[in-house]
Amino acid sequence: MYYSSGNYEAFVRPEKPEGVDRKSAYIIGSGLAALSAACFLVRDGQMDGKRVHILEKDPIPGGACDGYEYENLGYVIRGGREMDNHFECMWDLFHSIPSIETEGVSVLDEYYWLNKHDPNYSLMRATVNRGEDAHTDGKFGLSEKGSMEIMKLFFTPDEDLYDKRITEVFDNEVLNSNFWLYWRTMFAFENWHSALEMKLYIKRFVHHIGGLPDFKALRFTKYNQYESMILPMIKYLESFNVQFHYNTKVVNVEFDIQKDKKTAKRIVVNHDDVEEYIDLTENDLMFITNGGCVENSSLGSQDKPASFKHEIKAGGGWDMWRKIAAQDPSFGHPDKFCKDPEQTNWMSATVTTLDDRIPPYIRKICQRDPFSGKVVTGGIVTAKDSNWLLSWTFNRQPHFRNQPKDQLVGWIYGLFSDKPGNFVKKTMRECTGKEICMEWLYHMGVPESEIADLAEHSANTIPCMMPYITAFFMPRSAGDRPAVVPEGSVNFAFLGQFAETVRDTIFTTEYSVRTGMEAVYTLLNIDRGVPEVWGSTYDVRDLLNATVKMNDGKGLSDMDLGLKRKIALKEALKKVDGTDIEKLLKEYHII
Repeated sequence: MYYSSGNYEAFVRPEKPEGVDRKSAYIIGSGLAALSAACFLVRDGQMDGKRVHILEKDPIPGGACDGYEYENLGYVIRGGREMDNHFECMWDLFHSIPSIETEGVSVLDEYYWLNKHDPNYSLMRATVNRGEDAHTDGKFGLSEKGSMEIMKLFFTPDEDLYDKRITEVFDNEVLNSNFWLYWRTMFAFENWHSALEMKLYIKRFVHHIGGLPDFKALRFTKYNQYESMILPMIKYLESFNVQFHYNTKVVNVEFDIQKDKKTAKRIVVNHDDVEEYIDLTENDLMFITNGGCVENSSLGSQDKPASFKHEIKAGGGWDMWRKIAAQDPSFGHPDKFCKDPEQTNWMSATVTTLDDRIPPYIRKICQRDPFSGKVVTGGIVTAKDSNWLLSWTFNRQPHFRNQPKDQLVGWIYGLFSDKPGNFVKKTMRECTGKEICMEWLYHMGVPESEIADLAEHSANTIPCMMPYITAFFMPRSAGDRPAVVPEGSVNFAFLGQFAETVRDTIFTTEYSVRTGMEAVYTLLNIDRGVPEVWGSTYDVRDLLNATVKMNDGKGLSDMDLGLKRKIALKEALKKVDGTDIEKLLKEYHII
């Protein structure tokens, strides 16, 4: 497997891999990474779909990319996915997946057209004082010291950040700034999360630093991620006769471990409470989704809190990974991520408006008609003074294909599930859906006398507790996640957010698709390049632009440099006078 860039590799169809007709594949899980692996197996590996088996413990596919209407409960979206135009592997895949709405076009086509005709941007990023504009004004508000802390992190070697927390590299100069407000609420970083992941994110998305305050760099699907992304993939795979095995729980994978050779030999499956075994040969490829950010998730209801089920369940993704990891050190260390759910949880809630009483408050804040079918909030709106650090968003409506035209479906989340609310004096995890809605309405500026009635009769709110939703952000070091294809592997690979590829950053749809692509291309020896990660971190133009944007548009001439640095700068600029370097510095407002 090798990396490539440019359209020479991007447009080519690989030759059929040698021996693929003798091979089969077993994929644990049906999240985005697993489905991507299946798509690459049949598209580029040209494997017979009947020989591809997807083993899913739940009755429905999709993993964390969900969006369902539950009977007697209502619409539920546990989370949302923001996407970037430089998700190279993802768009490589989705240009091949047919739309299930429009004949003759791909999922990428319809996504591209939608975001061209209706580009995303926010008109209200943060509020205070119950719905008032927080007047962050698109500014990061970083001091020179804070900017230097971020710059220093950017250039710190990965090895020096192993097992370090963000608070070990940033102090209040960063943590009290608008920059950190934007960053932590958009990406769900907590102060105690990994400094290494923080650095990797800055480098990966340095070309989007300027878009943090208003989300203009983001793109969203037409509907929820399940209907817009997962269903088309399912239909595509079914057209190739890929075999889906639901309600099939993989308990363990057993390996034959030798000095220079590791082989998956048997899958232990629990099906209808009966333990079964699938024996594997070297021609049976095994793809393992280890761990799981939505593992142990629980739903409440309008009148019932979501329970905090943090115990590792036998037969779940974490338990399976523990059993696998016990067999060889190269299979990772799951307890680095799942041992402390108090540091990896947050809560979300799906709110559905039932009449015309709540939408005017949404419209007032987002400054758009939420029923227009176009961008509504343009990303999350954060209640800056919320004890829960509550954020909320309404994407284009309808958010579900079968959603009534007079209803809106939105998403609320709080980073601090253990703090009492400002209006509802309970922790978020103790609250029913109605109580979470009340807290949200309070921060929206609804008169206090009307809050309880609106939450009771004008909305249906379903809370969701996710104990391990940011487990992948926990401080870690090399080897804590298994390589996508561990050294010596004969017939197996790891997929998803807890597999390690040094080329990308976790908690993105791109990372899931990339691990699936790298796994399939490696095990089948597919002769086509895996698209390289977009190289903005090595592009001097993006670096210059990000530097100025991070300093709220200030170049060197706007900064208080002090006499010595001013003299040094003047001498340095003399050396580039009349050169392309001078032109570049002026173009990006450095000077």
